[in-house]
Amino acid sequence: MTNWGFPDFDDHEGVHLFTDPASGLQAVIAVHSTTLGPAAGGVRFWHYADSDRAITDALRLSRGMSYKNAMAGLPLGGGKGVVLAAKPGDTITDAQLEAFGRAVESLGGRYVTAEDVGMSEASMKIIATRTRHVSGLPVAAGGAGGDPGPYTASGVYQGVVAAARRGLGVETVAGVHVAIQGVGSVGGGLAKLLAKDGAKLTLADVNADRAKALAAELGAETVSTDDILSIEADVVSPNALGAILTEASIAALNTRVIAGGANNQLATREDGARLHARGILYAPDYVINAGGIINVGLEYLGQGDQAEVEARIARIPDRLVEVWDESDRTGAPASDVADAIARRLIGRG
Repeated sequence: MTNWGFPDFDDHEGVHLFTDPASGLQAVIAVHSTTLGPAAGGVRFWHYADSDRAITDALRLSRGMSYKNAMAGLPLGGGKGVVLAAKPGDTITDAQLEAFGRAVESLGGRYVTAEDVGMSEASMKIIATRTRHVSGLPVAAGGAGGDPGPYTASGVYQGVVAAARRGLGVETVAGVHVAIQGVGSVGGGLAKLLAKDGAKLTLADVNADRAKALAAELGAETVSTDDILSIEADVVSPNALGAILTEASIAALNTRVIAGGANNQLATREDGARLHARGILYAPDYVINAGGIINVGLEYLGQGDQAEVEARIARIPDRLVEVWDESDRTGAPASDVADAIARRLIGRG
């Protein structure tokens, strides 16, 4: 089986490349699996050094969505959309959003899109004018939830508490030092929830002013993004972009627990083994950060009442414990255990 020159190609059912000269849209939609249902996953607007990197991102993220949806018990497969920005700092145009909506519609429901990095509730409303296959719409536009960030933050918070209990032997996070990388919708929401519990927080963000403002609000400290992963902390929580856990960064870690909401935190599969070899408890990212897709997925399926969403998010710690228990029994890294469970669930075990 060829990987088409992309090592992250994982028997994807389809990788679709779209251009729309009128709007300037260049986009990738990767469908990893539809075994459990339509391939659900957000669309991000991002600048990439070249198109191969955009395709690689879509491949990795769509596979992660297959695993995430399966581990969350959702009847959904995994997919991801990527819209390429011409240069850093660009904003997506209404015409490009409409063109992306047409691209989604052309797949006939095999892919369901939602909000991700560089997109907003307003973006989803425009995409929804051109396709039915979109979720995460604001309530005023006929959706049930809007921004998935707070739901993701809630699940990550519950996962961090479970990881602290497992890795540190504590019953609460009061006094537990958590270093948070990225304080946007997810990381910022997590910080506020942890602060209510009395956790000691150190924050970092590429937007240093945002980190400083939140730190002032919560009584936290700040450090640079270059230092946040290596500071001495009980828990390090990555909540920015992925591939930040590398051979070098793992060697520099000074923590007992990694638990955060960023997608694809491990740069390579071997990095999960490196964490395991160091005795660092790892909460697999697509398990702990499933709150957002639980919200938008249930909305799309017509099952998005608040009680059901919250009940499903509350099961995230149980799934993490299942992974950690199997890791303890088998001696395999938690990242490999989670992958194996997810692959069994989508029929690729």
